[in-house]
Amino acid sequence: MKKVVSVSLGSSKRDHKVQVELLGEQFEISRMGTDGDFNRALEVLRELDGKVDAIGLGGIDVYLYVRQKRYAIHDGLKLVEAVKMTPVVDGSGLKNTLEREVVRILAENTGLLKKGMKVLMVSSLDRFGMAEALYDMGCDMTYGDLIFTMGMTYPIKTVAELEDIANRTLPDLVKMPFQMLYPTGKKQESQDEEKVRRFAGYYYEADVIAGDFHLIRRFMPAGMNGQTILTNTTTRDDVEFLRDKGIGTLATTTPEYEGRSFGTNVIEAAMVAILGKPLEQIAAEDYLELLRRLNFQPRILRLS
Repeated sequence: MKKVVSVSLGSSKRDHKVQVELLGEQFEISRMGTDGDFNRALEVLRELDGKVDAIGLGGIDVYLYVRQKRYAIHDGLKLVEAVKMTPVVDGSGLKNTLEREVVRILAENTGLLKKGMKVLMVSSLDRFGMAEALYDMGCDMTYGDLIFTMGMTYPIKTVAELEDIANRTLPDLVKMPFQMLYPTGKKQESQDEEKVRRFAGYYYEADVIAGDFHLIRRFMPAGMNGQTILTNTTTRDDVEFLRDKGIGTLATTTPEYEGRSFGTNVIEAAMVAILGKPLEQIAAEDYLELLRRLNFQPRILRLS
């Protein structure tokens, strides 16, 4: 049996373990949260090195892709460099392939995404593939990176502007402690009430709210009116949270295993274990071919 472990800076309350069959092979897939403790994450990674088939890094990005440019987050690199033998991925490779495919599938086969729909991506620099795919299909986009990360009332409306801002800000942002950019540990269990109050209008006006679930959750106001959430990494408790807020539909880009959808880092790690190739030899086409063989489909859950 192949073993895949996701080591996350997120809450250990979200830990989970399942056994699944992928292309005729048994996998044990598990998640180990370190409650925002960076040194504990380093320790766990060193303990797992050489003992499992692939590792996913959760609760942190290592690489951010903006078209052909790749930016490396310094804290993420420190975690990767702690592992010497086992392949380590952060899900960014799969985000750039799977999530573009999910946008196409939802647009062609469901009524959840249509040209002209208002889509809010609370943060898009960690999901440039999804951000670009939604824009290209004609959605009325609001990229909320400056609003929700920086507290600036400045909605970004086009991919060109998003790309320009990314290329001007990311060289400095990737050097910052990751906890300043993204909620880790207990912050994932709470909401930023000040930003919820200030920026609730962006949520109410959107037809679809897309992107990282922890960020979506952190800023979501009460009294939503049946919108669709496009994300992944959701648990049963998250589903109840969305239902209580008034969300109409949850669509996740990764499949459900025993009541939860794992993060892209987990699924990418499983794919790396299946492919058995050195990371530097794996191309986007390898992931796309594997997605077709696995017949991955977005999970759609009606909540109201």
